Amino acid sequence: MTTTETKAIKGGEFLIRETHAAEIFTPEDFNEEQKMIRQQCEDFLAKEVWPKLDEIDSMKNPKLMPEILDKAGELGLLGTSVPQELGGFGMDFNTSMLVAEVLGAGHSVAVAVSAHTGIGTLPILYYGNDAQKKKYIPKLASGEWKAAYCLTEPDSGSDANSGKTKAVLSKDGKHYLITGQKMWITNGGFADIYVVFAKIDNDKNLTGFIVEKSFGGITMNEEEKKMGIKGSSTRQIFFNDCPVPVENMLSERENGFKIAVNILNIGRIKLGVAAIGGSKATLSKAINYAKERKQFGTSISNFGAIKHKLAESAVKIYASESAHYRASQNIDDAYHALVAGGMESGKARLKALEEFAIECAILKVHGSEVLDFVTDEGVQIYGGMGFSAEGPMDRAYRDARINRIFEGTNEINRLLTIDMILKRAMKGTLDLMGPASAVQKELMGIPDFGASDEEGLFVKEKKALANLKKAGLMAAGAAVQKFMMKLSDEQEVLMNLADMLIEGYVAESVLLRVEKLIQQRGEKACEVEKEMAIIYLHEAIEKAASAGKSAVTSFAEGDELRLMMLGLKRFTKIDAYNLKNARRKVADYMIEKGRYPF
Repeated sequence: MTTTETKAIKGGEFLIRETHAAEIFTPEDFNEEQKMIRQQCEDFLAKEVWPKLDEIDSMKNPKLMPEILDKAGELGLLGTSVPQELGGFGMDFNTSMLVAEVLGAGHSVAVAVSAHTGIGTLPILYYGNDAQKKKYIPKLASGEWKAAYCLTEPDSGSDANSGKTKAVLSKDGKHYLITGQKMWITNGGFADIYVVFAKIDNDKNLTGFIVEKSFGGITMNEEEKKMGIKGSSTRQIFFNDCPVPVENMLSERENGFKIAVNILNIGRIKLGVAAIGGSKATLSKAINYAKERKQFGTSISNFGAIKHKLAESAVKIYASESAHYRASQNIDDAYHALVAGGMESGKARLKALEEFAIECAILKVHGSEVLDFVTDEGVQIYGGMGFSAEGPMDRAYRDARINRIFEGTNEINRLLTIDMILKRAMKGTLDLMGPASAVQKELMGIPDFGASDEEGLFVKEKKALANLKKAGLMAAGAAVQKFMMKLSDEQEVLMNLADMLIEGYVAESVLLRVEKLIQQRGEKACEVEKEMAIIYLHEAIEKAASAGKSAVTSFAEGDELRLMMLGLKRFTKIDAYNLKNARRKVADYMIEKGRYPF
């Protein structure tokens, strides 16, 4: 499904490499089969999930969620990316992203499906040996067996490798006896298979194990009472000398932490795109309500303040969606290149995901924060009904909040983004030094304030985007020079730098998507999409300027500070644009359609 023959891009390279519109995949590129899968997911939600949301959240029927997963399994929604020889459909990563996006509107069901198909199934699919895959994957793909992932412990959340769960080899050498406590285990109450992480003896690193509930030695607390995703089974699970056959060790001894990290890369981008699916459904409800709700003799959708909220939500959704599918196609392209080079399929998938771990972290942050924004504005548009449990925004608002914590908190993911970029620069796999030095030289030179004679689509916007990247390189380069090896202690600065990076990536993604769309359909047919891309770029530059100022003022002073502030001003300059009118055009288009239509 590659859109054009191009030189393969590396993860994180977007910061220093110009990308062309023809190189990226957009949601408009989905083929007919993928569109049919999307419709199937929408039909599943409409029939099996949305009419039962209150019953699901009540948790009064413990069989309900497993039964819904059974129906998802019958439709093949649990085995989208599982190879055909193991009972799945063998679809590419982009298709599995599409399924995750649409089902992301399913509230607690989305969480259960995601945990089962992602962190529950993929460790076995990618790290299991042939016997393990043949035994477990077909039944997981069909939904006959349900899966859960046991990593987090009371004293080890973000610091997963500090877990205290132990695995001791039995005297006869046939079993590992696992003892320990795991918490916040999604699907824990009904799972048949647990992927459990424990330390053997005094090992430094975790080891993974495939544990069947039938092995015994497993007890659990009652269901957790949660702020949101109330219908999702969340349990504390206790292992007390749980006997696990030695052949159920997953991968090699002490490889568990690597498994956890790599599987989380997948979970992050899938969570981000699921949040976008939830955002679309929430915004569509808000648009409909705004049309129906009348105040002062007119629909509130006619008010400028409401149009602003609707348009801002749409712009963020559209931009984030653009970035998600751009990255997922990069992952697919890297995978195919590795397989063509002779690498085994499972290893190639992991290697491709590892290559784009930076983008996965970026998108987890962005997607989850878009969903938070959209649900918050949804509550506001609904007004008093938004605060009522009788309306849909109550559930949407509460369910959204966990996503900034799931799959590594957004703070952790921001720190990881910069950490991974700098580590690749130090290893020489990503050439940041050359571009950063060029920016420093440009900063010392005379700025070019002349108007560009170049004509074409988004010429000014692309120049502004290139400068936005320069602002990030300038701030990051100065921070590295200032703090050197102690930069990791400056978390506030790192998060400022991450925000600059995130905004640059997403702004470029939406600009390229719309450019490609205009090339295909013509500018007249893409007027609203063009406005959204321009709105997002302006707001991204404003956010980056603020983050950059916060970063450099925290460590620079005197002449250095003055020079950097001048540089920030130069690199975050963009021609004025009537954003109010642009937002109104976006809002009016959606109001006419009665839904999020893009």
